[in-house]
This record gives sequence, C-alpha cells and structure tokens, in this order.
Amino acid sequence: MTNSERGIAAADQLCSTCVGLIGVDGAALSMVHEGSSTGTFGSSSEASRRLDEYQFTFGEGPCLDAVATRETVLVPNLASPQERRWPLLKGALLDDGVRGVFAMPVMIMSVCVGALDLFRSTPGPLDRDALAGAKLAAELAAAPLLDLIAGAGELSADEDSMVRRMGSEPDHLAELDRVEIYQATGILISALDVDATEALVRLRAHAIATGQTAIEVARAVVERRLMLERDTSGGAGGGTR
Repeated sequence: MTNSERGIAAADQLCSTCVGLIGVDGAALSMVHEGSSTGTFGSSSEASRRLDEYQFTFGEGPCLDAVATRETVLVPNLASPQERRWPLLKGALLDDGVRGVFAMPVMIMSVCVGALDLFRSTPGPLDRDALAGAKLAAELAAAPLLDLIAGAGELSADEDSMVRRMGSEPDHLAELDRVEIYQATGILISALDVDATEALVRLRAHAIATGQTAIEVARAVVERRLMLERDTSGGAGGGTR
C-alpha cells in the first residue's frame, strides 16, 4: 500500500470514528491551500463528501474559515436568522438536511493544512466531551495528511522536510485530488477560448445554478455529457446535460 492509499484509508476511518464517538451524522477531512479547498481526503460517507465538496464549489465555508483563523468554527444552528455566514453554502447545506456544522483546524507543526468538518442533521451545540473529542480527532488527522502529502509529492517521510516543502513549494498539494476539475478546466479553456480562472468560474457557476457540486459538473464535462456554451452576455454560461 502506498503512502497516499494508506493516508486515504486512515482519513476515512478517522471520519467514521468521529461519527460513532462524537455523536454527529457526518464527517469529512479536507485540505486547504491559499484560501481554497484542494480536496476532500476523508469522509464518513459519500453524503459527507458531497457536503464538504460544496465548500470548494462555493468558495466559502467553515473549513476555509477554520484554516484562515486557525480556530475552531462552531455553528450549532445553521438555520438561525442570526447566522449570516456563507449564504450560498448555507442554503445548500440546509437543503441537504444539515442543521449544525463544526470545523476544527488541522495543524502540521506550524502549518495549518486543512480542517475536520462535522455535520449534524439536528441543531444543537457539541457538549464539552464531544468538542474535546473533535479537537483530538483534528490532531490525529495530521498523520494521514502527512501520508497523503508524502505520497503526492514523493517527499521524504521526514516531517520537518515535508512541512518546509509545504511552506515554500505548496503547489503540489493542489494535485492531490480533484483531477476532474483540472481536466474539465483544460477542456473549457480550449472550447470557450477563456483562461484558466474564467474556466473555473464558469464551471463553479454552472454547478451553483444547477444544484450540483463542481466535481459533478467537471465529471460531466470530462465524460462529454456536458459542454458549457460561450456566453457573450457576461453570465455564467449555459450547457446541456
């Protein structure tokens, strides 16, 4: 088993354990670089993976905030009128039955590399023991993420060298997951005569407009089931399934 395979298996197991021990309905482990989610590398279920993927699609969410602030993000009642963060993500999560969401930053030495997201179908805070367990799980998540980083970059198993590489040459982290996104972006660059940034914006916009994740739209583009159309009006672009 390679480092990457071992890391993914351990990340999935950690998320499944969180559901059983912390009393949540779903968990996912994502990596974040320069304010953007670079991949969902562990999940307790496909539903949890989809919930985490929304954060990449919308470019907002608790995992991004947890990494940006290096602090725990706790939202016990997402439906509360006082909760105004992440308007796009909030609607999608509520539509999928999520009422509480919690994110714990994952640190590798001095680098915040991602977050552990926990989802609940009923509102309510994590009690003291559950919160302590979630924070411990986030600490334990550093080990599988190190395996993933080592496997993706063919780096030394030495933790210090990996963390130095992450701080100075972090681009390889973006290659760890979401291969379909990069493939679809390349197809759209050629088909629509746009740059990479515009191609990704259009892919995300189509996902939002059709109630899908960016990964789902990217797969449809790569499999030639969907092609976004040129849009001279400045909108999101159309497409056919």
